Amino acid sequence: MELMTRGTRQSTVMSPRQVRGTALAVLLCSALAGCGSVTASAPAGAGASSSAPASSSAPAASSAPAASSAPAASSAPAAAATGCASVDQATSVTVHRVIHLVEPTRAGALSKTQNNAALVRALFSEFCAAVRHPSAAKGAIRCPADFGISYTGTFYDGSRTLAKFVYGATGCQILSLTADGKTKTTLVLGAAAAAAPKLRDDMAAVLEVPRLAIAQPVSGGTGASK
Repeated sequence: MELMTRGTRQSTVMSPRQVRGTALAVLLCSALAGCGSVTASAPAGAGASSSAPASSSAPAASSAPAASSAPAASSAPAAAATGCASVDQATSVTVHRVIHLVEPTRAGALSKTQNNAALVRALFSEFCAAVRHPSAAKGAIRCPADFGISYTGTFYDGSRTLAKFVYGATGCQILSLTADGKTKTTLVLGAAAAAAPKLRDDMAAVLEVPRLAIAQPVSGGTGASK
């Protein structure tokens, strides 16, 4: 809290074009299973004309038992969802605070692993909602009180990685989410802010800190937690 009491305020100007430039190049999406598939059908009239005589000389089919001796096909497990479709499969998230301050600070490191699935999925859902409704802001945008505080983290389903994120929590809030091989970035303004109104609350809940502490270099932090 010492940084805030000294009244230090920085102001940066960012262009949405610059914001988009910070995101990783969007990887081409692999074709989804079943997309563009066509059902093969036999040519019309196939088998309609036959050279076989009316009374076939083939022996009569033997009477087979009603139940087939072939084993029943086992039902394969459903494929694991990816990207934002996997929100309900998330079981944990790791979050690390990164501070890029011009002035020295005594703020401690903050690193948290949250295993409460309800809190994890709520934050994941807010991130997905924000990038699905990116801000349409254009031109230069003032970003006051930019203390250079951002959060990086990874969502997991057990040990399987579901998504990675970078969330700039001060100044013009910026969110970059990489999921299912795609990276989407948006300012958390306008449509994005309206689509994810609880983003900061859910981040605070995951980190188990007060909401206001999200954008402040809290001295001592919460330390690492498992």
